[in-house]
Amino acid sequence: MPEEKEITVQNYLDYINNKKLMGSKCKKCGTFDVPPRKLCIKCNSTDMEWVEMSGKGKIAAFSCIGVGTSFMVNKGYSMKKPYCFSVIELNEGPMISGQLVGVDETKPDDIKINTPVQVTFLETELQGGEIRVDLGFEPV
Repeated sequence: MPEEKEITVQNYLDYINNKKLMGSKCKKCGTFDVPPRKLCIKCNSTDMEWVEMSGKGKIAAFSCIGVGTSFMVNKGYSMKKPYCFSVIELNEGPMISGQLVGVDETKPDDIKINTPVQVTFLETELQGGEIRVDLGFEPV
């Protein structure tokens, strides 16, 4: 069980930086949320706890993007080399977004909804040597 940190966006991002996908679980009704919430959206309880998610799920939606943000353009993505952004339904229930990797982004018709995936943590070195960690998902 993880240490009892306050449920905040910053702590969630800190977990991602440490390559852990964490969410919240309502102690009253068992609802999971990712990103975590301080208030259960099902029963309105504030009795929440951190839980580590399995990182496994399936593709619920995706889009292949050729004209992206400057961050993605700086990583080398373009009209000729698109990237895929996805919404993943985790096995625990919540949906979360992240980059879809390990697929042919130039052939979106080959990417199928409900394909099983697992989390991967994508590292990007920023100016000054700082490492940014983002969520990605790849087919299993």
